[in-house]
Amino acid sequence: MKLYSGPVSLFSRKVEIALHEKGLPFEQILVPFTQTGGYSPRNPDVLAINPKGQVPVLVDGDLSVYDSTVILEYLDEAYPEPALHPKTPEDRARCRLFDVFGDEVMLAPLRSLMHRTEPKPDNMQRWDAQEAKAREAEPVLAGHFAEIDRALRGKDYLCGAFSAADIAVFMAVFWTRRLGGPSLREHEALAAWYERLCARPAFARVIAEIRAADAELSAPVEGAFRE
Repeated sequence: MKLYSGPVSLFSRKVEIALHEKGLPFEQILVPFTQTGGYSPRNPDVLAINPKGQVPVLVDGDLSVYDSTVILEYLDEAYPEPALHPKTPEDRARCRLFDVFGDEVMLAPLRSLMHRTEPKPDNMQRWDAQEAKAREAEPVLAGHFAEIDRALRGKDYLCGAFSAADIAVFMAVFWTRRLGGPSLREHEALAAWYERLCARPAFARVIAEIRAADAELSAPVEGAFRE
């Protein structure tokens, strides 16, 4: 099994956590990345498999799969234990909705913070404009934190037992913290859940890899991982 991944790719790292949680050995192929050029030029193997030219791409035998959500669903069907999706149709639907919440709903405002890992431009007016958009996005992200906190009250995990929902939403929360977004301080259930996941070996391993990649590739972000 091979996974084409990016050193600071949210969705690639989401898949890596799932693979580690399932105990599946895989060859990690990190595609070249810089903060100024992104993934250009695109990896030819990735381009041949994914029409969007993006990582992650999973190759398992003769099968090639792209899109992190599709990959997680494939892994659960091909390698069912331990399961990453609940058993009942209702709970599976709830799990998938949390996946959409992390991957799409939270990602929309989160994109406004992503310039913070890039080198500051010579034209600081551009940076100031980007920061103005980031400041508008931060209260939206704080509101999403409050939603997750409410969903977690009285529960250890979003769908009762640990699931793909926790992986997807964790990655959005982690990326928000990585980019100097809102604090978890006012959200007791969310903060406890976040620490619970950070302590899992699969999450701890991927977090360490992301932080090592940031030390090499990214500009320091003021307020990153604030308490």
